Amino acid sequence: MAIILRLDRVMADRKMSLNELARRVGISNVNLSNIKTGKISAIRFSTLNGICKALDCQPGDILEYVDDDVHDE
Repeated sequence: MAIILRLDRVMADRKMSLNELARRVGISNVNLSNIKTGKISAIRFSTLNGICKALDCQPGDILEYVDDDVHDE
């Protein structure tokens, strides 16, 4: 199983830059970049809440569950 981050897609749809989103959420550009590129193993609910509020989206818009077993067959 894997969780795929689709933050870059939602940011592009909303035409929002990394710098602008980081400012609105109140986190550093580096931390947001790590989230965007999937270089994280966890995310705080407060951060997820801030991202969803700034992008006017639902968590499911930026997080996707993929069952590895389905792709292995």
